[in-house]
Amino acid sequence: MGKPNKAGVFTIAVLIGSIGIATAQLNLSNWQVGVNGGLLIYQGDLTPSALGSYKTLKPMLGFYISRILNPSFILRTNLVFGTLRGNESLYKKPIYRPQRNLSFSSPVTEVSELLVWNMFGNNSNEIGTRFSPYLFGGAGVSFLNVSRTSNLNKTFFANEPRVQVGLARDLTRTPPKAILVLPVGAGVAYYLTPQLALTAETNFRYTFTDYIDGFSQVANPSKKDFYQSHTIGLVFKFGEKSGLDCPVIKH
Repeated sequence: MGKPNKAGVFTIAVLIGSIGIATAQLNLSNWQVGVNGGLLIYQGDLTPSALGSYKTLKPMLGFYISRILNPSFILRTNLVFGTLRGNESLYKKPIYRPQRNLSFSSPVTEVSELLVWNMFGNNSNEIGTRFSPYLFGGAGVSFLNVSRTSNLNKTFFANEPRVQVGLARDLTRTPPKAILVLPVGAGVAYYLTPQLALTAETNFRYTFTDYIDGFSQVANPSKKDFYQSHTIGLVFKFGEKSGLDCPVIKH
């Protein structure tokens, strides 16, 4: 048998290279898991800032499992553990806040279902870009155990019976143990590998109650209480070597 010509040698080299690439490829699953951590922020009657009580930030930890529906959408189940806290004595202005001096704290366990929209249609890194921004929204339930404290200066509010009457009404009402929440937010994923990505998210929870902090009538009963979180995390996509897996050829 004669020696192979140059064309034959080139063909063999291409085939070997193809086998090497095939061994490195992954069949990525549509399932992925994630973990994130960050800050939980109360927004309600006990803070003067519309952005929330950044003076009473508390840590949170979240876990989730999600299924990729297509390149643009993911269905995600979230579990969050954290604490919400508010304290009017930390604010010197307006002057009535330290005189009203309401505070609360509550552990939070949140379970929610989210629909995530990848704005680039890149849920499995189809377009090969490392950055993928996304938006999400859904519904869930938060379980609370509110502990509230009032050190109202009755002399300061002597000419405002509404405040004292409102406080008395609030203290006769038991704060909710579970509330409906509607989470909406945005995030960005940065692919480290086809299976692993860093994430950063902000998540706002709309609620239907004014008693997350245990107070309403003594403050502003026309406005609901909310909370939000800012987190960073990791998401891992399950996968296995493809069916074309062959022994690695060393040369």
